[in-house]
Amino acid sequence: MTPRPGRNARAAFRFALAAAFVAAPLSFASAEEEPLVESYTLDNGLEVVVIPDRRAPVVTHMLWYKVGSADEEPGKSGIAHFFEHLMFKGTSTHGPGEFSARISDVGGRENAFTSYDYTAYFQQVAPTELRTMMEFEADRMRNLVLTDDVIGPERDVIIEERNSRVENSPQALHGEEVNATLYQNHPYRIPVIGWMHEIEQLNRADAIEFYDRFYAPNNAVLVVAGDVDVAEVRAMTEETYGRIERGPDLPPRIRPTEPEQNTKRIVELSDERVGVASYSKRWVVPSYTTAEEGGAEALDILAEVLGGGMRSRIYQELIVKQGIASSAGAYYQGTSLDDTVFMVYGSPRGDATLEAVEQAIDAEIAKIVEDGITEDELEKSKTRALRSMIFARDDQSGMARIYGATLTTGGTVEDIAEWPDRLKAVTAADVQAAAARYLDQRRAVTGYLLPQEDDRS
Repeated sequence: MTPRPGRNARAAFRFALAAAFVAAPLSFASAEEEPLVESYTLDNGLEVVVIPDRRAPVVTHMLWYKVGSADEEPGKSGIAHFFEHLMFKGTSTHGPGEFSARISDVGGRENAFTSYDYTAYFQQVAPTELRTMMEFEADRMRNLVLTDDVIGPERDVIIEERNSRVENSPQALHGEEVNATLYQNHPYRIPVIGWMHEIEQLNRADAIEFYDRFYAPNNAVLVVAGDVDVAEVRAMTEETYGRIERGPDLPPRIRPTEPEQNTKRIVELSDERVGVASYSKRWVVPSYTTAEEGGAEALDILAEVLGGGMRSRIYQELIVKQGIASSAGAYYQGTSLDDTVFMVYGSPRGDATLEAVEQAIDAEIAKIVEDGITEDELEKSKTRALRSMIFARDDQSGMARIYGATLTTGGTVEDIAEWPDRLKAVTAADVQAAAARYLDQRRAVTGYLLPQEDDRS
């Protein structure tokens, strides 16, 4: 994600986590309330999804590219995120800042974010401005002006961003090290922002090669959600994006895979800037794209039962009953193109120790592995998950993000429609089996972030 003046970077970051967690499910209270989502593909390969929502005179225009940091060439880490910045520079048609100025003038808002698997740009404006947004976005898809005068200063911006967000944050540094340990071979081990020594070497030739390779209509997905008419949107897309030539056909996104993991690993960082100790434990698990039928849904329910909120086992046991944790939970990052992460985490409260928190969470995992979950837990977890997606309908940009994240990580519009039924099909035995199969303590990566005086060495 890129922080830019006047743009809500924090919201984009929170979305990346939320979208990854739910893996694109969307559910509605009744068939009558379900939006008539339509999709089509332009002759040049651009996939388009239109989600009409007439409740407010606003439209979200969101363009996704099927490229993220995990698609970068070795030694070029950070180029995907760097290029997200460069997309806000001038084109041969519009000067630097002209696009953003137009959005501001009409009272709209914009944002952009880069993840491991995709890069996205969006604007939220009045429906009368939709065509203009398409014209600007289509223009910068192919007409950026990338000179050394543009590249050098923006690279310095990225370096300063890494300094402020990562180098000056023990939490961020520790997170990078944990991730690099969790993934032994897959590019998810490399931070999205890139390693500093490689960012410093990014240049104009790298940017142009990346642009020409990945920024083309046949490697993109456009999602339009809001107060629009499908036929009118189709005409607009054909008249704007449809004029862009198809890019070169890209090979399948086949990345290095993980070897069998059979060791327990610990990553520990002590830092004087850390106020409260914390820990996390992570496993590599299948995503919605790589899992066997029903496997990802079972992991979603497992995360919900184990530590998905105030009704979860971890919350009730560690925070309500024992009072030993100030925070604790579980998380499954389901929307990824490749195998992903399941995580539990916690921080102690008062005089409690980090060891006590870890042992208590391990005990809750062991209970599910040995005894499973109750039918009541199963049904309530399903209800909470489905309800959260019903609520998602009230946020048109959230809906656009759900569809975009799905279509850029191997899913389809049909997958979104079918997700509620697949979730309902999960059994208590499926959840227990997922816990036993994947949450093996002998293969976990545990991270400890400690105040300086709590050094465990």
